[in-house]
Amino acid sequence: MPALTTTVPHLLRLIGTPEAPVLLDVRAEDDRAIDPRLLPASRCRDHATVAEWAPNYAGRAVVVACQHGMRISEGVAAALCQAGASATVLEGGFQAWDDAGGPLVRPDHMPPRDTWGRTLWVTQAEPKIDRVACPWLIRRFVDPEAVFLFLAPAEVEQVARRFGATPFDIEGVFWGHRGRDCTFDTMLDEFGLESETLERMADIVRRAGSGSFDEVPEAAGLLAASLGFSRMYRDDLSQLDAAISLYDAFYRWSRDVVRAVPAWPALQPPA
Repeated sequence: MPALTTTVPHLLRLIGTPEAPVLLDVRAEDDRAIDPRLLPASRCRDHATVAEWAPNYAGRAVVVACQHGMRISEGVAAALCQAGASATVLEGGFQAWDDAGGPLVRPDHMPPRDTWGRTLWVTQAEPKIDRVACPWLIRRFVDPEAVFLFLAPAEVEQVARRFGATPFDIEGVFWGHRGRDCTFDTMLDEFGLESETLERMADIVRRAGSGSFDEVPEAAGLLAASLGFSRMYRDDLSQLDAAISLYDAFYRWSRDVVRAVPAWPALQPPA
């Protein structure tokens, strides 16, 4: 019996949201060598060793993609289902996703992963705008298992060297501000994430960080909410976990609601 499939339009609606499934790229090495870009938030897995790693996904929703969504991904999906996962095949595979203009991640500057396969990032404490927006972007589009450390500014570079962490949103590092662009802009550019929705969010993040609200009033709302979150939590990691939902909301607004006209109830004149 053929494996169940997930269509590209359906997956496009899930990517970037908390409802996104685990996405596994099981393309053959030859195909990956031709186009090394990655499906967003995906992990590359060797289909030949699926019996070894399939149990790690028991109980999870998984979408499997090979180059064209055929034999390799169907075999992997079947093995995952046998191991207790709810696995489907991306219809048309990587090629169909690319043809539809789905966002893809360039691996050129992908940070190294730790023993558990996670990327490790470090920045200064008391996150506000960029230092929450960037972790949101990484977890939703690059590495869902990414780990973030928040430290005193003087400790960031030393910890980065000692623990193999990637510093971001501090002065003088690769993943930082460039001219008028904020770190969120830098990440979109370096990861090659081309999306009208993400570009709209970048404009809001950039203006919220610089205090320029005239043309993008939503930036003032993001700043106000970010400052509120910073007063609600003394622990930076707890604040990050809570504030991620704020960026989920801005993503949905930027994707689905930005052109909608609110149907405010008509005001009745006083009696």
